[in-house]
Amino acid sequence: MKNHVIYQVSTMIALLSGQYDGSVSFGKLKEYGDFGIGTFHQLDGEMIAFDGGFYHLYPDGSARPASLEESTPFSTVTFFEQDQTLLVHTPLARSELEQVIHTLLPSPNIFYAIRIDGHFREVHTRTVSHQDKPYKPFVEVTENEPPFHFSNEDGVIAGFWMPAFAQGIGVSGYHLHYINDARNGGGHVLDFIVEHCTISICSSEDFRLKLPHNDDYLKADLAAASLNEDIAAAEGPR
Repeated sequence: MKNHVIYQVSTMIALLSGQYDGSVSFGKLKEYGDFGIGTFHQLDGEMIAFDGGFYHLYPDGSARPASLEESTPFSTVTFFEQDQTLLVHTPLARSELEQVIHTLLPSPNIFYAIRIDGHFREVHTRTVSHQDKPYKPFVEVTENEPPFHFSNEDGVIAGFWMPAFAQGIGVSGYHLHYINDARNGGGHVLDFIVEHCTISICSSEDFRLKLPHNDDYLKADLAAASLNEDIAAAEGPR
C-alpha cells in the first residue's frame, strides 16, 4: 500500500465560523496536490480537482476551469495514485455505494482520497454562493442554497474519507464533489444514484494542515459546541 500526503488549507471549524477569506492561491495549492475539493475566496462556489485540472463550480450549477490566481479559505488536496480499484455494474444509491467503498478500506483510522468515474442516473448537489463581510456562519449560508439535479450523464465524483477523530479539522466520513464529463456542471454532492462506475482509492497516513494567519482567523472563537450538528446541516443530505 503506497502512502501519500493529504494537504489541507484551514479547518472545517474555521469555515463553519465564517472564515471565508482566501489564504492560499490555487497556483500554490497545486504544488501540494492534483486531486481534491474545496471552496473559493468569499465562499464563491465549490472546487473540484483531478487529473491536474482545477474546476470552479458555481451557485447556478455551472462549472468552468478555475483560475490559479484565485485563492481558497478551505481546500483538501493530494497527488492521487490509486491503491485499489473496483468496477461496479449494479445501480447503487450514495449510501449503498459508500458501504461498498467502506468494505475496501483497510482501516477506518487513516485518510483516503476517493474517485468515482461513472454514469449517473441522478446527482443532487448544492453550491455555496459569494459572501460579503460581515460573513454569516456557514450553516446559515448553506440552508438557503438551492439544490441542483443532474440526470443521465457521465461524470466524476472526487472527495475524501476522513476518520472520526478528524471531525472539525475536516468532515469525518465521506465529503464529495461532482462534475459532469462535459465539465459544465456540478457541485457539492448531497445524494446520487450511479448506474455503473469505477471506484478508485488512494490511501494516506500523512496529513498536513496549513492554518491561516490573518487577524480574523487569529482572533476567531473556534469553539464549536454543536460541531457535529452544524457539519451535518451544512454538508449532509437534505
